[in-house]
Amino acid sequence: MAVPSADRMHQYDSWLSALVLAHVGERISLPEAPLDLPGDADTLRDALAGLIRAEGNPPAQVLELYREVLALTVISADSPRFLTFIPAAPTKASLLFDMVVSAASLQGISWLEAAGAVAAENQALRWIADLAGLPESAGGTFVSGGSAANLSALAVARDTQRAKRSAAGQSLRPLRIAVSEQAHSSIKHTAGLLDLDLLVVRCADHRFTGEALAAALASDPDPSDVIAVVGTSGTTNAGIIDDLEGLSQVARERGLWFHVDGAYGGAGLVAPSVRDRYRGIENADSFIVDPHKWLFAPFDCAALIYRDPSLARAVHTQDASYLDSIHDSDAWNPTDYAYHLTRRARGLPLWFSLAVHGTKAYEDAVESGITLAQWTARRIDASDQLTLLREPELSVVLFRREGWQASDYQRWSDELLRQQIAFVTSTTWEGETVGRLAFVHPGTTTAMVDEILDAMR
Repeated sequence: MAVPSADRMHQYDSWLSALVLAHVGERISLPEAPLDLPGDADTLRDALAGLIRAEGNPPAQVLELYREVLALTVISADSPRFLTFIPAAPTKASLLFDMVVSAASLQGISWLEAAGAVAAENQALRWIADLAGLPESAGGTFVSGGSAANLSALAVARDTQRAKRSAAGQSLRPLRIAVSEQAHSSIKHTAGLLDLDLLVVRCADHRFTGEALAAALASDPDPSDVIAVVGTSGTTNAGIIDDLEGLSQVARERGLWFHVDGAYGGAGLVAPSVRDRYRGIENADSFIVDPHKWLFAPFDCAALIYRDPSLARAVHTQDASYLDSIHDSDAWNPTDYAYHLTRRARGLPLWFSLAVHGTKAYEDAVESGITLAQWTARRIDASDQLTLLREPELSVVLFRREGWQASDYQRWSDELLRQQIAFVTSTTWEGETVGRLAFVHPGTTTAMVDEILDAMR
């Protein structure tokens, strides 16, 4: 009896390759990704029952199951009709190169193992750092998303400030970071993971300002335990850019670490029409932006950049005997700049797309989202039934349908998705359920917006 080869899974199969590549080619050639619908748990359980077994299944059968059942229950974040949360809109070039990264099993742990990949990723990081006006010495790494980037950056802030306090003989009692009410949920979660408390600063018009921060510190019974301040360059819910200049000034005066969360809105740095709103970002000690949001890269890709990368290395470099070989030189090791060790070279699809299309194409694409948000605001202003809640700063529009309750917004959302017009969900603003549209995809049209708003009549 023949014994199956242990490496049979690793042998090239031309038929399987052609099967999968044909599916990829079909998907990537679509002029508009379909929205599709949420899935039913019972249906999915039945469809998957018995699939994982000792002898495997014919590849065509498994792919057909994916195409005809599983994929249809995944709402496409890259559809121009996906306008909720923060959409995705990866370029075709970035998607194709993500296949290259996967097919080559490219990792990006160290310079020793992946010098070419690291050098290319660093070129993309340098472009982002230049947009923010950070010094030539700035650098960092790509991580999986904004939550991972915020956690890694604030770990550096905590440990750097702790070291300063210890050197000065100061107390290392529980420390705090100053944030606004509009700070992303990941900041609050990160604080808990890092054993940091929050000083939540209430701000006029939801914008975190240097004046509000200074007042909060002045009225606090013991502000000396505040070690960092987090500003947001484009809040997720409303697209508000904090007073980065004012916050950075207070941070500098008090010796606080200044972190800027630009996971969504940091991409607006590309757009000349709004660049002046980011004044002060050049003073950040750490800055993040997610290219998988508004910089048109595939999931999962977040850029994490430090003004002084040596501080991050001191915190995140993992010491183990089997890793000595990657630390024997001063080479750039991306694994030293976040809490990760193993990492895929997730910045390469962005790098490839930037190199292929050029930065002007990125500028035009980001500007299109801002322009569409402004057009939508004027469209809402012209309606008797709709009320614009605040002028959009970036590409998020908040509005009210007069007379509606939460259940009305839910019915509207459900019907839009059922008809495949759009995927739009409501949000909460000042305690009220309201409508929200987030524009990222350059393929979203005014006609699509008209369909969405007309459905509110």
